[in-house]
Amino acid sequence: MRFRPCIDLHQGIVKQIVGSSLNDTDLPQTNFQAERPAEWFAECYRRDRLAGGHIIQLGPGNEAAARAALAAWPGGMQLGGGVSLDNAADWLDAGAQAVIVTSWVFHDGVVDEQRLGQLRRRIGRDRLVLDLSCRHRDGGYRIVTDRWQRFTRETITPELLDRLSGFAFEFLIHAVDVEGKCQGIETPLVDIIGNWAGIPVTYAGGIRSLEDIEQIERAGKGAIDFTVGSALDIFGGKDLVYRELADLYR
Repeated sequence: MRFRPCIDLHQGIVKQIVGSSLNDTDLPQTNFQAERPAEWFAECYRRDRLAGGHIIQLGPGNEAAARAALAAWPGGMQLGGGVSLDNAADWLDAGAQAVIVTSWVFHDGVVDEQRLGQLRRRIGRDRLVLDLSCRHRDGGYRIVTDRWQRFTRETITPELLDRLSGFAFEFLIHAVDVEGKCQGIETPLVDIIGNWAGIPVTYAGGIRSLEDIEQIERAGKGAIDFTVGSALDIFGGKDLVYRELADLYR
């Protein structure tokens, strides 16, 4: 089990937001806005050898900040947000360890395996992470795209994870309904992930305490990695200390 740090970018600034508040018109609810640039955080993670964290572009206007962060730690972090067949290789050339993709591989509400196969052939399975971030609906966890606004028809199940695991080397799953709220994890979703034995999975959403992290560790038998955002002290949080997590879960 590893701590995977994050750099969430909105309008070129490192922020922590409430995930369910993202939309195309109004400004999202923001928990934290950094005075330091994105590369400062990347340099911090590099110094602490926390490889495999992710940089997420939440909408347009983030490319320069994302490239600066990647340049601060070439090969150390993954890059997501607006990734497609046309630009995936460019992001890898810019220093991304891997690219994270969601929206581009969906068509008419389902995964377009032809597109996904094209991307795998272009960059290789070992450089491709699938973002399967989801929200609770109809008794399950439906994958959402387009900055977590659009519900797809795909639900997180062991069968779906099995089917998609041949295309990527890792899954990233945000529990969007609790993202940024520091009210605890989405336990049923963690249990689904924990009961599935496949490629590595990183969980994000709602983590507020060491007890939450220990619950993820038990559910996944140490195989689920985790990301902490708004509860972390370097993002203005009061509940979890970055230095402690870096030391405990490197």
